Amino acid sequence: MDCGILTSKSVLLLLSLIFWAAGAVLAYIGAYVIRSYSNFDSFIQDRYALVPAVIIIAVSVVMFVFGLVGCCSTIRESKIGLSFFCVIILVIFAAEVAALTFGFIYQGKISGDLERSMTDALAKYDGQGTETKSVDYLQNQLQCCGVKNYTSWSNTTWFTSHNNTVPLSCCKNITTACTGRLDQPALLNVEGCEAKLKNLIESVWGYAMLVILGFAIIKLFGMLSVCVITCKTGSRRSGYQSLHA
Repeated sequence: MDCGILTSKSVLLLLSLIFWAAGAVLAYIGAYVIRSYSNFDSFIQDRYALVPAVIIIAVSVVMFVFGLVGCCSTIRESKIGLSFFCVIILVIFAAEVAALTFGFIYQGKISGDLERSMTDALAKYDGQGTETKSVDYLQNQLQCCGVKNYTSWSNTTWFTSHNNTVPLSCCKNITTACTGRLDQPALLNVEGCEAKLKNLIESVWGYAMLVILGFAIIKLFGMLSVCVITCKTGSRRSGYQSLHA
């Protein structure tokens, strides 16, 4: 067997296996991103932020199915099957590039969205509503207080109506003597939540985009291998026909 075809076949068979593994990984990443967003959905108003995660999950489903197509087409050296597989790789590659693009676009506008939604949530904080639970969860999970820092609460209705105190979710340890007074900074989480949530979202997307980029590069090699097998197979069959004639 021609060395080029053997190498290309090996690459494509490996790519088919990677398709199945990558499908599982991408499904997990998409679900993880959606879960991360859902934990703080009160502060992320732009629903288009979930578009990349939806694309990732859709791509993972397609990869599961077409990994089998690639494997069978490679073994049989089917020109039609390989051409179809190449188109599939190209479509998935385009989808991954789209996910990367959406990710970069959203990262550029996330800061303004977070500041606006967090300021609005603090203004509606009343100690018992839905906004209250979201803010308390955010401050407890990220160990933060306020938007920019703990003094952000000084401009809220809660602060003025509760003896100039911040919510107890700002306390480092609720079991201590922390009362939420601003003159007790040693007992409070003084860092703002905007920067911490922004860093969390960016780190999640950073890992996701690195994985997507890695798979996109692998698919480039896959498309190249399909071209090699198709061209070599076509040349070999033409040679056989000329000899027979």
